[in-house]
Amino acid sequence: MAEQSQPSTDELVDSPSSRISVLEIARRLSIGRLAVYSMLEQGIIPGLRLGRRWIITRDAYLTWERTCGLQAGTGLSGKPEVDVVN
Repeated sequence: MAEQSQPSTDELVDSPSSRISVLEIARRLSIGRLAVYSMLEQGIIPGLRLGRRWIITRDAYLTWERTCGLQAGTGLSGKPEVDVVN
């Protein structure tokens, strides 16, 4: 019986399929590449800048897309910033 080796965590992180390209994001959102770069720079889309390149993990992007960019626990349930006084 031959053993099948499973990829290590390091191999999964480094595999191209675990990342998503700026072009693919632009196509999914129906916007231009420059708009995606702008969103990355502003921290709207999760990504890591390494020199001139952006590394965007597919899992982080898909989570962002599913939640419309909202982080867990955000919403209007907190205390208001301004108290209205009559």
